[in-house]
Amino acid sequence: MRIFTAALALEANTFFPLPSSYRAFTEKTYFSPGTHPPLATLQTAALWVTRERAKTDGFTAIEGSCYAAQPGGTATREAYERMRDEIIGQLKAAMPVDGCVFSLHGAMVAEGYLDCEGDFLSHVRKVVGPKVVVGVELDPHCHLTLKRCALADIIVLYKEYPHTDFVARGHEVVTLVQRMIRGAIKPVKSVWDCRTLAYFPTDRQPMRGLVDRIMAMEGKDGVLSISIGHGFSQGDTPETGARILVITDNAKPRGDRLAEEIGRELVAMRQIIQPKLVKPDDAIDEALSLQGTVVIADTTDNAGGGAPSDNTTFLRRLIARKVQDSAVAPLWDPVAVQLAFDAGKGTRLPFRFGGKVAATSGRPVDAMVEIISTERESFQSFAGSPVPLGDVATVRTQEGVSAVLITTRAQAMGIDLFGNHGLPPKKQKILVVKSNQHFFAAFSPIATKVIYASGNGPLTSNPRRLPYRHVNRPIWPLDKTVKGALIV
Repeated sequence: MRIFTAALALEANTFFPLPSSYRAFTEKTYFSPGTHPPLATLQTAALWVTRERAKTDGFTAIEGSCYAAQPGGTATREAYERMRDEIIGQLKAAMPVDGCVFSLHGAMVAEGYLDCEGDFLSHVRKVVGPKVVVGVELDPHCHLTLKRCALADIIVLYKEYPHTDFVARGHEVVTLVQRMIRGAIKPVKSVWDCRTLAYFPTDRQPMRGLVDRIMAMEGKDGVLSISIGHGFSQGDTPETGARILVITDNAKPRGDRLAEEIGRELVAMRQIIQPKLVKPDDAIDEALSLQGTVVIADTTDNAGGGAPSDNTTFLRRLIARKVQDSAVAPLWDPVAVQLAFDAGKGTRLPFRFGGKVAATSGRPVDAMVEIISTERESFQSFAGSPVPLGDVATVRTQEGVSAVLITTRAQAMGIDLFGNHGLPPKKQKILVVKSNQHFFAAFSPIATKVIYASGNGPLTSNPRRLPYRHVNRPIWPLDKTVKGALIV
């Protein structure tokens, strides 16, 4: 048995004005064939699992390239076609194969391509034909399009948000692909369209209970896999929105019923599951009224949603209010990092940082600071996986407010983002994290409380504020009268 595997991932915020270039991919994640490191990463897990399972299951894994960019703007046509054609060329060279396993994000958009994953899989099928088994691992913040459902035999989405189960879902894909190659199963898909734009964190009820129940259903009564596609509201495509995917072993009527039941349950919770967002000063007031370390999520400047991560609203308010032992991270500012390295650890100097990319970045901060930490090629951790930060410098203002500055744009994911750079997390009164939800798994255990805030960054949790051009209507909450439907 021969299985080809590769990765190509971008969560494209089509409302973000800066394009994702080829450099945006190579700067974050690029591994040529056979050079993937010994640990899995969030966006290459299926390839890593294929490599590991080849050792234990006795098949041959042929590795292609791995590309993944930090969530950002629409990819350039040149970047997408270059990466696609490189991987397709590697697949051609690997033929014949019995199966393919791909790590794809699912919300990639490029100039001229509203469904990059669908286009990619169409090129795969042209090479391998209709009989080779194709399996795909996707992020739940994907556009679960009809085209990719038709082209891939197996599609499995992460179940958790934060996405801590990327390795487990990779194993699920590889297992199902092998079983289908051997003729042990005949997978058929059922997809129910919820006609909904919303977010569904799995750390809280009732979403937690729903995820636990669908996991308990898998492997029973002909159910092979169940995935909840949350959708990605910041991506303007015709098929943006939440969808339910059920894969059964030749039991489509049961899959159809389950997909609709789960979809209706998801729709019923779409309003109550959304976290309440408070304004920056209200968040700071509440944090100061509590004992211990309080974590505030700056959701509107989340690099994980395509934001620059250089908005200065929280920094400016904390400095103005002289909030001692408070810290903000990560702040993307390569120029300021270089200046901090030039100055050196321990130096005190007038310093300008943040507020660079767009009007929504706010004004730069000008303050007297001390350089308290500098580190080359640093990482933070997420579910045991390293996430690159590039060069990192930490500065502290004379008011007692600190900021972790990075050169590789990223969201807050692990507490080592602070701890490795001169800021023991539990010794801080307030930790402001630029993230929407991926921080939660690591930070909630040390927090007296987690507060979700709406700052002045470019991201919004309200889809009504976004100028959609491509989304199929009607869809909630843009329209009042909406009806879900079985579409596969």
